Formats: sequence, C-alpha cells, structure tokens
Amino acid sequence: MVEFPDGTRVHGRGLARPNPDGPEPDFGLYLGTSRLRRKHGGGITWPHEWVTWPDFLLPVHPETARDQIKALHERAKTETVEVACYGGAGRTGTVMACLAILSGVPADEAVAWTRAHYHERAVETPWQRGWVKSFAKRLD
Repeated sequence: MVEFPDGTRVHGRGLARPNPDGPEPDFGLYLGTSRLRRKHGGGITWPHEWVTWPDFLLPVHPETARDQIKALHERAKTETVEVACYGGAGRTGTVMACLAILSGVPADEAVAWTRAHYHERAVETPWQRGWVKSFAKRLD
C-alpha cells in the first residue's frame, strides 16, 4: 500500500500474484490487453475498470486513461482502491507516478518518488516516463 503526500492510499500489484494482504478493494483499475483480462480478470469480483494498455507501451486511449487515473485518485480519498497490470512495475508504476502528481509531487520528481515509495523498477520504459510528464501537462 502506498500513501501519497495528500494522504490518499493506493495498493499497487501485479495480477500474476494474488493479493495476499487484506480484504478485497472497493474498486480496482486494471491495465492490460484483452488477453490479460481473459487470463487474470476472472477472479476480480469487485467493481473495476480496464485500461487497454499493452505491456511496455502506453495506453491505447490516452485521454480515457487520464480520466480513469484521475477518477481513481478521487476514489482513493474515500475508498480502498488498487491498480494492477500483469507484473506490477511498468504500467502500474506509471499510474502510481501519475497519482503522485495528482497528490502534489512535482512532475519532474514523480518517477523517482514512485520508485522510492512503490517499486524500484516502476515506470520501466522511456515512453512511459514521457507519458508521466505529458499527464502532468494535460491536467489543466
């Protein structure tokens, strides 16, 4: 569980690993393709949404993904939420960095903050790092 500077808390994980610590979330945001959804989405029984986001790449529909990330941040203020992709580092880390920005971390520090507080390999690719910066620029 990651606690952001604004007090919101989000659990990040990989769908390849079961959620061992605690009760089911109130809501989940899951990142992947239809193949991942078919393979690992069947056990998700709580309210959730999917962002079509291929491994190591960027969301297929960036504006929709931005809206879903902002909505997840709002939900995190009052609900138990999680975000997950297959491995839990690249795509999940990218969303965690965006959540860090929404919680007040400066955009140029968001990836480092996420690596320090969530996962040392978070935001795996240069284009994911670029997407975090573009996320911050499109908040207004």
